[in-house]
Amino acid sequence: MGIGKKTSALMEEFKNFALKGNVVDLAIGVIIGAAFGKIVDSLVKHIIMPLISLIMPGEQGYLGWKLVVNGKEIPYGLFIGEIVNFLIIALALYIFIVKFIGLIVKSKEEAPPAPTKDQELLTEIRDLLKK
Repeated sequence: MGIGKKTSALMEEFKNFALKGNVVDLAIGVIIGAAFGKIVDSLVKHIIMPLISLIMPGEQGYLGWKLVVNGKEIPYGLFIGEIVNFLIIALALYIFIVKFIGLIVKSKEEAPPAPTKDQELLTEIRDLLKK
């Protein structure tokens, strides 16, 4: 096989892979997930942590929460903000995956599939043999 044929075959395989519905759906999910992460990050940095800063005041709110050890600063306020950010995202994913998708899957599982004609005939034969 020549290089041109190998290249076109490779490109055809890649095109078939890249344009499958699952890959496109995955890409859309990643983009929406990144946008959701930014929204949660903004919620934590601009609303939740400043509200927490009201309880524990400092000069710059939670950004100013620092330990100084041997002249070096350890900004634990930023770390706490990232923990809150993670917990909110984890909670949202839990609610979406476990509760929302779980309900969808349960509703699909509850309806048993209709019996095939073979199954119906076998059921009739079984019932006739019982009599």
